[in-house]
Amino acid sequence: MKKLSLILIGLLLIPTLFLTSCDKGDDSAVNTTPAFTLLKDHMLANNLDLDKILTSPDGVSFVAGAPAEADLPAFLAKYYIVDIRSAADFASKRISGSKNVAFANILAEGALAGSKPILVVCYTGQTACYATALLRMSGYRNTQALKWGMSGWNSTTASAWNGKIGAEEAKGHANWSYDSAPTNSVYSNPVISTLSTDGAAILKSRIEAVVAEGFKTVTGTEVLNTPTNYFVHNYFSAADYAAFGHIKNAYRIQPLILADNSYLGLDPNPNTKIVNYCYTGQTSAIVTAYLRVMGYNAHSMLFGINGLYNTNTAWTSNKWGVAPNVPKNLPFATN
Repeated sequence: MKKLSLILIGLLLIPTLFLTSCDKGDDSAVNTTPAFTLLKDHMLANNLDLDKILTSPDGVSFVAGAPAEADLPAFLAKYYIVDIRSAADFASKRISGSKNVAFANILAEGALAGSKPILVVCYTGQTACYATALLRMSGYRNTQALKWGMSGWNSTTASAWNGKIGAEEAKGHANWSYDSAPTNSVYSNPVISTLSTDGAAILKSRIEAVVAEGFKTVTGTEVLNTPTNYFVHNYFSAADYAAFGHIKNAYRIQPLILADNSYLGLDPNPNTKIVNYCYTGQTSAIVTAYLRVMGYNAHSMLFGINGLYNTNTAWTSNKWGVAPNVPKNLPFATN
């Protein structure tokens, strides 16, 4: 009888021991906050919303135009210049004092720049803008891209831009429209897969992943001919959306920032290919880099509307080939 009593007592103690061993207090509670929310909160707390990437908290634009020849010495002294073109093209013609760096290695350059702002140089300004967004999100807030790239520096390097206008594919095309923008939907947040629960660490990992992927682009021809293959996003003002016309059924989501949740107008489905386009492909490169870090399957339409409809009569600025948006004849390095 005594043995039976001991057995019964033991059986009663087992659940108690089990529950005690499982209850380790609040300190071990699993963090169920979605990674996107952690990333968003970190970016908002650190002035890293899209509007702060396009124009830094110090009021610095994401692009810097090539200087007048008289201002060249001061321009060269101001910047730590990173040229991400091919080694062969860099060796042939380059800006004095610039450094040739592969796009994949741009994040390492921030620490080397010291107190100087970084100027990123490419062929047309588009890849440089993509890199600029990623560097700004990495903490190098006053990084800029050379507007129009080397095409704007010297007329002998302008073929990268000159060769991408003139086809005027949008003019009279069935998929070029002057209709009102479609009503924006409200989607959920993108899903970011990570074990990290730290917003800063998530941001760093996302930036590194986007750099490793390289610049994600599509051509204007592809989008114009088959717009239903994409979630087309026009990054124009409402006035320009109407005046220029636009790719048929292109959405216009403004200001596309985290602070007011306007970004929720974008489809977060990883199978949905978002295409951003602007006037030159430079702003859309910034927007695309930002959205990819945030987990969207975003792409930039190369050369923007310049590449589809350069003769459009609605131009008031940012039209390639009309002063001041013409190549200069600034000198190259002589050594």
